[in-house]
Amino acid sequence: MSKLRLAVQKSGRLNEDSLKILKAIGISIDNGKDQLKASARNFPLEVFFLRNGDIPQYLRDGVVDVAIIGENILIEKGEEISIVEKLGFSKCRVSIAVPKNSEAKSLQDLKGKRIATSYPNTVKKFLKEANIDANLHIINGSVEIAPNIGLADAVCDIVSSGSTLFKNNLKEIEVLLKSEAALVKSPKLSADRQEILDKIQFRLQSVLAGRENKYVLLNAPNNKIDEIINILPGIKSPTILPLAQEGWSSVHSVINKNDFWDVIDELKLAGAQGILVCPIENMIQ
Repeated sequence: MSKLRLAVQKSGRLNEDSLKILKAIGISIDNGKDQLKASARNFPLEVFFLRNGDIPQYLRDGVVDVAIIGENILIEKGEEISIVEKLGFSKCRVSIAVPKNSEAKSLQDLKGKRIATSYPNTVKKFLKEANIDANLHIINGSVEIAPNIGLADAVCDIVSSGSTLFKNNLKEIEVLLKSEAALVKSPKLSADRQEILDKIQFRLQSVLAGRENKYVLLNAPNNKIDEIINILPGIKSPTILPLAQEGWSSVHSVINKNDFWDVIDELKLAGAQGILVCPIENMIQ
């Protein structure tokens, strides 16, 4: 039986998060320190640990079938590669920043200036669309140091918390794009390996849906049930079970985590009591 070949980042946060989500979907990887390839014990999958920037080319060449990679790398080096599923972790943004004492406040102020970046294709495309002519200085490594040593007037790099910019006395003036980890596939993926990928995608969607929602159980007087049902979004409709105490029922439903506290406040005002909230490991729709 053929195995699906998955590429993940060799080290760093994206590597850790990728292995965590594989574990969450029930795939166990036997990988030791500094291994470049490992196999799953319980699924037809091989994992290749590669440099992040090299992964798009491996996908194009069909050396690997799928990958977990940041959208920022995909936009820079592999726009023709298809995204299968966005994964919701390793979120960041690609931004342009200038020294805090710089007079530049917008992209227009960077006309004719020098921008240091390790994302030249992304920056060129963005500047072209904005009709701005600037000089790019391509750096692989610590881009943020460039203004401090006189190499550039601005930088364009990935930003997560913003702490690196702060430490280097820089301020953001423009966000080019927002990025998160995504499962992507090779244009040369075979039909039999596509079937394996479909199984992985189904599991991922179940885990991701679970992370986006919470399971809620509450007690309510029967004369308040209709009002409470109107508050609960639910998947289709809440489950209602009679309690031993006459005139009361238990209501079970699912609430999106983004609406959670607002809904809970409304439920309390409507007379709900004994509200119990549980995480959802998987949600299969």
